[in-house]
Amino acid sequence: MVDLKSQYLRLKTDIDEAIRHYLETTDFINRHPVHEFQRDLAAFLWANHVITCASGTDALQIAMMGLELKPGDEIILPSFAPVAVAEVVTVLGLKPVWADIDPETFTLTPETVENVLTSRTKAIVPVHLFGQCADMEPLLSLASANQLYVIEDAAQALGSEYEFSDGSVESAGTLGHVGCTSFFPLGNLGCYGDGGALITNDPELADRLQMIANNGQRKKYIHEVVGVDSRLDALQASILTVKLKHLTEFNRQRQIAAARYDYLLKDVPGVKTPVTLDAASHVYHQYTLTVQPGMRDALRVHLHQHGIPSRVYYPVPMHLQPAYYNEHFPAGTLPVTERLCQQVLSLPIHTELVSQQQETIVSVIADFMTTKKYA
Repeated sequence: MVDLKSQYLRLKTDIDEAIRHYLETTDFINRHPVHEFQRDLAAFLWANHVITCASGTDALQIAMMGLELKPGDEIILPSFAPVAVAEVVTVLGLKPVWADIDPETFTLTPETVENVLTSRTKAIVPVHLFGQCADMEPLLSLASANQLYVIEDAAQALGSEYEFSDGSVESAGTLGHVGCTSFFPLGNLGCYGDGGALITNDPELADRLQMIANNGQRKKYIHEVVGVDSRLDALQASILTVKLKHLTEFNRQRQIAAARYDYLLKDVPGVKTPVTLDAASHVYHQYTLTVQPGMRDALRVHLHQHGIPSRVYYPVPMHLQPAYYNEHFPAGTLPVTERLCQQVLSLPIHTELVSQQQETIVSVIADFMTTKKYA
């Protein structure tokens, strides 16, 4: 699905030099490479503060701790999403409240949030899924009207930009009270291990998040609040500093590949290509089709038989997972989410993808969809 080796070979000289410098300086823990990367990422996102940590999941946990959410507080989140948000909400004793999503962008909408909003709701977590930024302006207005925190999960949309109705443009992850991202290797900006970061424009919140990520201390051995030990490894920071310089180019290459898929698939029956909001750019962490009901799994088998990888994100929604099952959200509660779980299929997309590969992939899909073959 992603060609990490070819991408490394393209950047090999700079990455190898960054690793060599890291080893020679022995700046291993929370030293110059980390501070440099935080500064560079903040500049890239037009953000005031970036606080790195050990993973995207840690970023979400630190964000919720920093906002002082309490056990029992209700947090609205999509069920069609990675497990990390649900894990953190549950571990902290918060109450996950599942909202349905827009069938085209796969993200929360004001209407789906309002359907589950109560007096106990304290925060919403828009997940910018597959590289598509949620329609944030109306979500922010709804949150403001109800005094809710907005915690963005921007792990799949780093580099996406959102344009407000007044013409101002901001980066995904900087739109809410705090944004969270991951540097998982398969991401648009991935390291060679685990890593994450928090993004905010609020200086007081930034100070608190930094303190929580550092064992709850500003000054060594003085623990002002309960914190966690969550650090981005300086080796990963060194690698990310190199790769960040190429992120705009990488995202553009994904957009070009997505546009090529759009063109090649436009006359193929039974598949719907991704939709992009007018107000936002899509950076295509995944290129995800919606396939005609009943044909997705057979199409995936057909692709596999022709040596073409594909993946289903996410086949079982969170509200139907055994670990997160809640009697108030039985099957049928979130119809769009449950339908999409049976229809979505992600195709290979990455910075090294070439037109000939895409033409082959689409040819195999077209052959199957036009002849309606079933495995």
